[in-house]
Amino acid sequence: MSGLRYVYAVCRPFDTPLQAELTGVAGAPPGLLRHGGLIAVVSTVPAADFGEEALQAHLEDPAWLAATVRAHQGVIAALATVTTPLPLRLATVCEDDSVVRTLLETHADSFRRVLDRLEGRVEWGVKVYTEPATASSDSSAAVAGSVPVPAEALARSLHERLAGQAEDCRLRDPQECAPSGPAARSLLDAAYLVPRAHSEEFVELIDRTRAEEPGIRVELTGPWAAYSFTGEDAR
Repeated sequence: MSGLRYVYAVCRPFDTPLQAELTGVAGAPPGLLRHGGLIAVVSTVPAADFGEEALQAHLEDPAWLAATVRAHQGVIAALATVTTPLPLRLATVCEDDSVVRTLLETHADSFRRVLDRLEGRVEWGVKVYTEPATASSDSSAAVAGSVPVPAEALARSLHERLAGQAEDCRLRDPQECAPSGPAARSLLDAAYLVPRAHSEEFVELIDRTRAEEPGIRVELTGPWAAYSFTGEDAR
């Protein structure tokens, strides 16, 4: 078999065409496979690279993995401009179109429930670090190697306010996001599911925090398709 079907996302039917110049994983343009009132966004990838054994080897190659992630996310980002996509896991590969249709049919109810939940909503990512000056100050009052309590309290308060404006959130271990400076420390790494119509207020809250709380650095990314809220994390 020369080619396999790479599946990026599942959507409800939409009318706006994808960008004509859009390319996906392995350089192939994505297309739409319709079945049972749902659409799978797919492209053809070489079996030599995406067969089970070859894929496992490629996933251990940082350069190959980075290029594949960029292409995958590029298709999802393009979809998010015309519809609400339910992103599937990286390197979701099916043998042929009939297997893709079986995937849509088998999981149709679950896909529809998640799409209903994500409709009109986007994901914002927020990371909070101590500023180097804050991280090194008050050393006499802080246990060696600990995060200063005021900075922790600021991050906790910000998360509570952001969560109050979001419909859902996902907290990750902040130690897994590397700070950019040797004295900075990670305080918060979170994703928030926010109605698109309320995104302006969400961003304004971040801006106010940056202006009012110089002791912490807040990084905001998005809006993204709701990668963190597809149901896989909850499962």
